Amino acid sequence: MSATPMVQAESVCKNFGALQVLRGISLEVQHGEVACLIGPSGSGKSTFLRCVNHLEKVNAGRLRVDGDLIGYRERGGKLYEMSPRDAARQRRDIGMVFQHFNLFPHRTVLANVIEAPILVKGQSRDEAVAWAVDLLDKVGLANKADAYPAQLSGGQQQRVAIARALAMDPKLMLFDEPTSALDPELVGDVLAVMRDLAQAGMTMLVVTHEMGFAREVADQLVFMADGVVVERGDPREMLENPQHQRTKTFLSKLL
Repeated sequence: MSATPMVQAESVCKNFGALQVLRGISLEVQHGEVACLIGPSGSGKSTFLRCVNHLEKVNAGRLRVDGDLIGYRERGGKLYEMSPRDAARQRRDIGMVFQHFNLFPHRTVLANVIEAPILVKGQSRDEAVAWAVDLLDKVGLANKADAYPAQLSGGQQQRVAIARALAMDPKLMLFDEPTSALDPELVGDVLAVMRDLAQAGMTMLVVTHEMGFAREVADQLVFMADGVVVERGDPREMLENPQHQRTKTFLSKLL
């Protein structure tokens, strides 16, 4: 295992105007680890995820992915923002799956999955199609390559979104409440795909309310509230015996 953490956040702060959303988040996720972020709405979980791939700019602190400072260059102790092109280049290595699927409605499932590898990575169409077919098979949708998003259930669309993120061969996957918009009976299929990814060694940062998934799959559980990390540790220990009163109160409403 690499000595460099895959994700390293040091005192990360993020404001939206006068509103402080992240107030000094420090966190490490090692290569091959799954970290689940839990906490009440408005605690900063999704904002932190968006900072990790520079969809949001941090106001203070440092965020590194695989040792590289994200979104900025540092010279003489000062940070200088990268050009949009350089930031986009970094983002190639970070897959992100959102709460809503964001698929192109006018394109087939296969076309959704092959677009970024062809346009961004310069893969040949044949190569991209072969890779996409393999990924669709992995997420259990090999028979849906020619379907359009409107012909799929929400759970199927979310699995296509996962395949699309994986098509860029990322070293890190970010999941922002990937099951919260789904009907309960569709959640299991999406979690099964994520479980397989974890078993294959993908480093994952997951914002979720699925405590069974966190207990079973996560290497660390991070409880956030009011823009800070309140408690973190082994998921099973934390879920059974949280140390902080704020964590206890939150979990008592969920479990």
